[in-house]
Amino acid sequence: MSKKANFETLAVHAGASPDPATGARITPIYQTTAYVFKDVDQAANRFALTDAGNIYGRITNPTQAVLEERIAALEGGSAALATASGHAAEFLTFHTLMEAGDNFIAARQLYGGSINQFVQSFKSFDWHVRFADVNNLPLFEKAIDSRTKAIFIESFANPGGIIVDIEAIAKIAHTHHIPLIVDNTMATPYLIRPIEYGADIVVHSLTKFLGGHGNSMGGIIVDGGQFDWKKNNKYKKITEPRSDYGDLVIADAADSSAFAIAARVLGMRDFGPTISPFNAFLILSGIETLPLRMQRHCDNANAVAHYLVNHEKVSWVSYAGLLDNKYHNLQKKYAPKGAGSVFTFGIKGGYDAAVRFVSSLKLFSLLANIGDTRSLVIHPASTTHRQLSDEQKIAAGAGSDVIRLSIGIENVDDIITDLEQALAQS
Repeated sequence: MSKKANFETLAVHAGASPDPATGARITPIYQTTAYVFKDVDQAANRFALTDAGNIYGRITNPTQAVLEERIAALEGGSAALATASGHAAEFLTFHTLMEAGDNFIAARQLYGGSINQFVQSFKSFDWHVRFADVNNLPLFEKAIDSRTKAIFIESFANPGGIIVDIEAIAKIAHTHHIPLIVDNTMATPYLIRPIEYGADIVVHSLTKFLGGHGNSMGGIIVDGGQFDWKKNNKYKKITEPRSDYGDLVIADAADSSAFAIAARVLGMRDFGPTISPFNAFLILSGIETLPLRMQRHCDNANAVAHYLVNHEKVSWVSYAGLLDNKYHNLQKKYAPKGAGSVFTFGIKGGYDAAVRFVSSLKLFSLLANIGDTRSLVIHPASTTHRQLSDEQKIAAGAGSDVIRLSIGIENVDDIITDLEQALAQS
């Protein structure tokens, strides 16, 4: 399937064809650990990375391969690597880039789990994060030094409904010849394709909107294919000879997909956070309806935001689709189809009122996820961002009065009715 096909067609067909063995039209679940080589030479060449093909289920799988090709096509990237979770995708991305003592710049406005990974877990590898506010872009450049290996942002910041100026931050990154990594989980490529605005690497939690049904865990790394890894000697895993592959230089062998290949044959090979074939299959099925679902998500969320902004028990609504929102112009530039499904609002009465509200909802599910067909709610201060200090919570848009909604694809009148009765009890 050509990448020139329209988005809706790619969502259904990219990477897939009828199974050559059986004629099955749907991509099969290749539930296997290993693959037979036709002879010793083929086996040797595959282990040397001179012959592309399956070796072992930790590194590649045919069901996974279709998923990778499909999302690479939807994002406009050169290649992709599917992983067991979004956190695994982040970890393998930084493992491919970083050496002990290196640092990277991350937007302060991030999912709490990413902040925790960056601050707590990464220090075990002697990797260091420096945070910068997306509302003050010069801080990103100010934080860069000779050991800085990347900038990391979210296209739509979770949970605050913030839309980030990808193009402006990409210019900062490229001025210093470091890659821009964009977590595009909340927007999906249906709303924003970050590579078109200068992103070099895109990551997703496939668990969210791409899978879309709350039934499978996964993550993915998409290689934009444009970054010149050989311009300097900062990214040694990609540009220096690999003794474990007969002194092969991955940047020379893989060219536009060098980053994705390095993440697979170095990070995935040794750490093994592999997506299961069954989860890859479920996520592929979900992606087929991504354009339909995302538009319904956005339309419903827009209606709910407009309802809440006029409610007497609501102090504020952070949704870029609102005309007076400070990010509305960025939404029109980057995501004209809609401002997404996830946003926050402040409930009058603070922490206690927030707890009463989420406990009173009936249609909404109180759980730590987004991107389901169902409408979901959470109080970030007591759950997803609980591990952060009060200062970090506020900086991440997760103060005590904050409610995060992930608006589903139910009838919008039913969604608003549930919100109304819960607000009455808060």
